[in-house]
Amino acid sequence: MKINKIKINSFGNLNNKEINFSNNINIIYGKNESGKSTLLKFIVDMFYGISKNKKGKEFSDYDRFNPWNNSDDFSGKISYNLDNGEKYEVFRDFNKKNPKIYNEISEDISRNYSIDKLSGNQFFYEQTNIDEDLFLSTLVTMQQDVKLDKQLQNSLIQKVANIVNTGDDNVSYKKAIEKLNKKQIEEIGTSRSQGRPLNIINEKIEKLENEKKELINLKNKPYEIEEIKNKIEDEIIEEEEKLNLIKELNLLNNKNKIENEKINLNNNIILENKNKINNLLLEKEKINNYLLKNNKNSDNKIEDEEIDKLIDKKNKVKKISKIEKYLFFVFEIIMLVLLTFNIMLIKNEILTKILVSAIPLTFIIFLFLIFKNKNDEKRILKKIKEKDDLLISKKENECIELENDLHKLDIQIEVLQKNIENLEIEINNLEEKNKNNYNFEQEKIINNYKNNLKNKKINLNNNLFEEKINYEINNYLNKNNLNEEINFIENNLNNNKLKIHSLELDKNNILPQIEKLASIEEELNNLYENKNELLKENESIELVKELLEISYNKMKNKVTPKFTNNLSKIMEKISNEKYKNVVVNDEEGILVEKENGEYVQIDKLSVGTIEQIYLSLRFSMANEISVESMPIILDEVFAYYDEDRLRSILNFLNKEYNNKQIIIFTCTNREIKILDEENINYNLISL
Repeated sequence: MKINKIKINSFGNLNNKEINFSNNINIIYGKNESGKSTLLKFIVDMFYGISKNKKGKEFSDYDRFNPWNNSDDFSGKISYNLDNGEKYEVFRDFNKKNPKIYNEISEDISRNYSIDKLSGNQFFYEQTNIDEDLFLSTLVTMQQDVKLDKQLQNSLIQKVANIVNTGDDNVSYKKAIEKLNKKQIEEIGTSRSQGRPLNIINEKIEKLENEKKELINLKNKPYEIEEIKNKIEDEIIEEEEKLNLIKELNLLNNKNKIENEKINLNNNIILENKNKINNLLLEKEKINNYLLKNNKNSDNKIEDEEIDKLIDKKNKVKKISKIEKYLFFVFEIIMLVLLTFNIMLIKNEILTKILVSAIPLTFIIFLFLIFKNKNDEKRILKKIKEKDDLLISKKENECIELENDLHKLDIQIEVLQKNIENLEIEINNLEEKNKNNYNFEQEKIINNYKNNLKNKKINLNNNLFEEKINYEINNYLNKNNLNEEINFIENNLNNNKLKIHSLELDKNNILPQIEKLASIEEELNNLYENKNELLKENESIELVKELLEISYNKMKNKVTPKFTNNLSKIMEKISNEKYKNVVVNDEEGILVEKENGEYVQIDKLSVGTIEQIYLSLRFSMANEISVESMPIILDEVFAYYDEDRLRSILNFLNKEYNNKQIIIFTCTNREIKILDEENINYNLISL
């Protein structure tokens, strides 16, 4: 198969680009971010379609490669021809799941291929027998493939192991055995399995055998069920009447409680009113006592702090006036004595003049002080009288207000007493009415209950029956709360009704089951036949497994030496004969024989050697995986190669794969330089 031409309308950062490929070596050169990876993804997606599933990534491939220029034309075309010379063109609109496939005369042959619900048209797989995973893990080699993740490595090793073991990369001996074992478990089963056909048949046989035994013992069962049913129905009738009685008694009790609550409420109101009356009487007594003490016509002295101060001041003025009079007389006597003494003995004229002048002056001062004290006393007495009159007026007004309050209190007391009398009359009426109604209703309910039971239980001994119901009624009447009894009886009724329903179902099921005995025996015969067929099928699968193992051993002995020999030869050529023996082991993967003879796993070798081994593996696989001579695509795989290794591999590709199309993506000119130096023809495509 060869890719001839691609046309990219819009895909990622690539737009309106056409590329022609040669049949042998094609170098696609471009710097980083120039679109090399996008071009490779375009080629793969043209064959297999683009995924809209994120698969654990931040963006799906569909979102990642949607045209960066926001073009609506998210499409392209690829032209190729198969080894038999047939030419095809594929146009794919990536917004749609399925492409359009045209033959060399431009006929639309899309319907000639099967359609997978998930991945779409399977044209490329049917043409090459290569799915997308195998295409990427063998024909496409990238720089990061030097360190393959475990999933891709396992997929690749499994493909290799399939070819080694069965001759077909899609046929695995182990998976075939696993599928046969799974088929045995799922479609047949074993003695240890559960829920499988053989187990289900055995369970059905056991169940039907037990059912067959039970049916033999079911002949008298309908009569037993009917007897039990009649007994439970009698219990239900009695329980229903009892439930009605308790509910009516409970309702009557609740009504009586409501009426008693009314009475209690009135009693509380009476008590509250009496307390109010007592409080009012106390308040009234306080007012009366106050009025008696402060009567406006009383001779009691009106006490006031300010008046007391004024009286004290008046008394002080009187006292001072008396003292002043006493001092004046004493002073005058002293002056007269001195004057007499001076006239008679001293005879000092100046002293005489002074004393004569002082006596009238002193008298004048004395008169002034007396006059002043009299005025102060009058002024104080006036203030006392004014203050006393004001207090008397205030007391009179206060007494009037208190007398009004007393009148109001008398009115309130009278109203409350009247209210108490009315409530007491109402309470007496309610108590009498409740007692009569309660007794009457209670007697009526009990009589109805007894009459209903007697009518429905006429076959019972009347004395015993009467004694029983009287005991039950007294028991209910002595209980304050009948809700628990109601719940208990309702539960019994529900349980008995369920029992009746269950018995009816049992009875309805028994007769058909008895009639079913013949069909059970027939079904048992069929089950035994099916069991024998499953056992025969199990023997056939065991035989197939045995033949498959024989074929596997023959195929492994025939194909393995050829494949490992081919792989080793390729490795020897591209490694300049450093590694001559490479083997594939389905237990340990790919092993390489070192120069000293030791076999080691490839992850123990250098990066360059690992690249060479993977390239050898893919080159070897390329010859085996498909009936077509598929292109080999190498994306930046020579980054770790030195000049010698790179020259060696390019010469190897040119010499050994001159019949295959090789597409090399690179961001350096090393490949171009060596190809020119070795005079190897190539097609250069610059991005």
